[in-house]
Amino acid sequence: MASSNSKSTNETARKIFKVLLSNPRIKVSWVKAHAGNIGNERADQLAKDATLHGQPYSHTKLPKPHIKGLLRKRMLEEWQTSWKNGDTGRKIYNITPSVSLRPTNWIREDIIFFSQHGPFPAYLKRFHLSDSDYCSCGGIGTALHYATECIYTVSWHMRKPEPNFEQEWLKRVANNLVSRQKFVGSSNSLAKTEIFSGLPSLQHPSELN
Repeated sequence: MASSNSKSTNETARKIFKVLLSNPRIKVSWVKAHAGNIGNERADQLAKDATLHGQPYSHTKLPKPHIKGLLRKRMLEEWQTSWKNGDTGRKIYNITPSVSLRPTNWIREDIIFFSQHGPFPAYLKRFHLSDSDYCSCGGIGTALHYATECIYTVSWHMRKPEPNFEQEWLKRVANNLVSRQKFVGSSNSLAKTEIFSGLPSLQHPSELN
């Protein structure tokens, strides 16, 4: 036993060994039950407390990959909870509700389109950066408008979804590189015109809800 080995490096074993050295004539006797015996009552209570509230005690060294896996799992769980219960980024959440360490490979135009935070009249008016939410073509200037129906982006149009299916449509577009490239094309096309000229500079999409 470790407690009988004077060279043991186990702290508990060394404490027991010292007790045995200072008390060489220890006697063990059997006591029927423990009612009325203060020492036994206390030991019983401590044992129950350890069962209910104690932590497993082990000197087993876990492999680093295993520890990293546990930490990774815990991190993802906390991240998912935060993402699910957050107040900002809800438009992106509706498209990608599950967090992942795998990058989406979205470029700036993708983020602008899916977050709907960009040089769009509807967005600018929402934050009191413009007096009108109308596009110069006469329609409401939303990201969806420029991607599906604006006369200035006809070459890059995608089929406009029905209002009830807009969310599912956005998910499909997010997972389709060809569709995403169409919005990039429409953005580049608009940037070469005067449609967005004179508009206030915008904050990064993640800074506003």
